[in-house]
Amino acid sequence: MFVIANLALLPVVIPLMGAMIGLLLRKQRPLQAYWTLGAMLTSLAASLALLLTVWQTGQPIVYQSGGWAAPFGIALVGDLLAAVFVFMTQLVMVTGIVYAMGSQDKVVTYPTFFPLFLTLTTGLSGAMMTGDLFNMYVFAELLVISGTVLTAVSDDKYGTEAAYKYFYISLLAAFFMLLAIGSLYVSYGTLNMADMAARVAVNSGRPLLWPGIAFLLAAFMIKSAVFPFHFWQPDFHTAAPTAVSAMLSSVVVKLGVYGFLRMTTLLFVAQAPLIQAVLLVAGVVGVIFGGLSALGTHNVKRMLAYSTLAQVGFILVGIGWGTNLSIAAAIVFAFNHSLIKAAMLMLAGYVASRASVKSAAFAVVTGVGRPLPAAGILFFMGSLALAGIPPTNGFVSKALLFTSGIAAEGMWTLLLIGLTSMFTLVYTMRAFQRIWWLAPAEGITTKPTGDRLIAPALLLTMIVILGVWAEPLVAVAQAASAAIADPSIYIRAVLGG
Repeated sequence: MFVIANLALLPVVIPLMGAMIGLLLRKQRPLQAYWTLGAMLTSLAASLALLLTVWQTGQPIVYQSGGWAAPFGIALVGDLLAAVFVFMTQLVMVTGIVYAMGSQDKVVTYPTFFPLFLTLTTGLSGAMMTGDLFNMYVFAELLVISGTVLTAVSDDKYGTEAAYKYFYISLLAAFFMLLAIGSLYVSYGTLNMADMAARVAVNSGRPLLWPGIAFLLAAFMIKSAVFPFHFWQPDFHTAAPTAVSAMLSSVVVKLGVYGFLRMTTLLFVAQAPLIQAVLLVAGVVGVIFGGLSALGTHNVKRMLAYSTLAQVGFILVGIGWGTNLSIAAAIVFAFNHSLIKAAMLMLAGYVASRASVKSAAFAVVTGVGRPLPAAGILFFMGSLALAGIPPTNGFVSKALLFTSGIAAEGMWTLLLIGLTSMFTLVYTMRAFQRIWWLAPAEGITTKPTGDRLIAPALLLTMIVILGVWAEPLVAVAQAASAAIADPSIYIRAVLGG
């Protein structure tokens, strides 16, 4: 009973404690790495227990820190939506640590690399579990600091420049979020999300409500690199160490997606139609712009970063339609995309580590994959998943999203994203052809050793399993969509009554 009551706390506090102890092990790198993996697996087990418990009972688990009841105390709320997103995050983070343990990057020997990886997990999990806006801001800043440092110490010579870009654009997001917090607190006298949702529902005429919504929307758009706030993403994700860029482009951008879902299903239900219309337009533009940009890149990692812009666009379209089915499709899409994008970036890093000049530029990696058939098979399967082709989980995502679009009668939107989604197959197959079919340029050879393949292999295994056995994921997404469609469940769980 004690464990169940604290399930909302464990996925946040375990990686944080793991990071603190990991710092004490900074001079024993192998032990520190295995300690980090153990802490992350323990946290993943806790997040799975939270997900299964909330799914079975249908009731959120709330942890009131210090015994102070909401809205006066700090609450961590494990409802089904937060549980799904936290489990997704920690599942991918485990594979990121596995990749880092088998990586040849010098940065993984940095004494604080693994502790920073755990604080990155803490920030992301905490931002999704917290029940109030100010603590979401605090956890998001922990995430930013961890991601910035991990990128700044990258082996890539452009890592410091990319870290600066990320840090300054994150300052802009923090500025918008603080403006939103100030506007909403002045208007409603609370930052607890359940309390705020109840007060906004009763009185939506406060003059600073819409400015607060606009600032919050802008903050989440920057977090998830939504068009036109995407410009920092390709440089940042390309220069970061592979293990880190795989996390940034797969799960870190989902914080914004999570924020959009909270805004439209809990905080601002009456105002949701206008917010959803904005997200729908941003999503369609993102799908088109991201696809075209990925086609025109000269670097595999950069191509995949632009691909994230397009894939997040699909998720926004699902949120924009706003039906129970389309929200469920957006959740499934977000979960599956996290696995696919992490696997693809790890494979890009794997190939780059085998090139005679360590780089993911097409000019360098062309032909490098020819002696690496296992990686080629995995990359091909990942390309199918990203393009939404059976038997992968990407097909399940797009089939569910397009079905929900037909039900929502979003025919023009469907036509636009359906046509432009073909770009995905073009740019991923072009990358596959260049790396595994064409002859390498003069002076480019394939090194006999490099990063290990186990982490992307694990992810691709999950991608295929979820492609042929998608029922559990679809069922939990539909249950989460149905639960957040009734905000009174969340409000009663946090405030009582």
